[in-house]
Amino acid sequence: MTLETEISDLWQRHQTDDASFGEAEETLDAFLDALEAGEVRAAEKTDGSWEANEWVKQGILLNFGLRATEAREYGGVTYHDVLPLRDTADLGDRGTRNTPDGTVIRRGAHVGANAIMMSPSFVNIGAYVGDGTLVDSSDTVGSCAQIGSDVKLGANTLIGGVLEPVESAPVVVEDGVSLGAGCRVTSGFVVGENSVVGENTLLSPRIPVYDLVEDEVLYGELPPERRAFARFVESSVSDNDLIPGAAYKPAVVATELENETLEASQREDELR
Repeated sequence: MTLETEISDLWQRHQTDDASFGEAEETLDAFLDALEAGEVRAAEKTDGSWEANEWVKQGILLNFGLRATEAREYGGVTYHDVLPLRDTADLGDRGTRNTPDGTVIRRGAHVGANAIMMSPSFVNIGAYVGDGTLVDSSDTVGSCAQIGSDVKLGANTLIGGVLEPVESAPVVVEDGVSLGAGCRVTSGFVVGENSVVGENTLLSPRIPVYDLVEDEVLYGELPPERRAFARFVESSVSDNDLIPGAAYKPAVVATELENETLEASQREDELR
């Protein structure tokens, strides 16, 4: 029986309260090990589109539904959770660095080789952080988020997480992306490979992306090879008598990637 089959069967029995942690512990531990090794992922790209692996998200939810909250120790502090933190003994052997006093990687998160985890930062269960990626200070990588290789997450960046519904695809940041400090990426948004996003930009399916390269308005995605930055455009409520002057709503403008922008990103790579 495959791990997928075991998780799917356990999920069905859990829906009818016919599953217990005692019988499921070995399967749940093997599942978390597979997540940490990158052998299974919460979402994968198929035929050009990112799709959620429902059974993987079911496995994550089972770990919360069947495990009990326990008192645990970390850094001399007692905390209470259903899961321990991830064992990081393997990181050094793969060239990955994590700084002390606040670098937190939860059990069931994958961190690739030659990555950098600066403190304080947090990577949640089901997240995938690719090889050579920088997770900078005060960054959060939410549950099931998929971060590619050679990505730079600027300081104070939030990558949103999603668990339910299980069919919903998580946030995806593809290979080679650079997100400026203070960026927010939420609700299943996909950032295309090798794009450079200006600081304090909010990327969400609710906010339009004005792609000046293809002259189109997009929602929920930033195409590859773009330079993107936040702007405000006039809102439909501007004509309301209660509003003195025009009202504006957030938007994202995407343009061609300039050589100067690429050179700046390459200089930052040398510092890493």
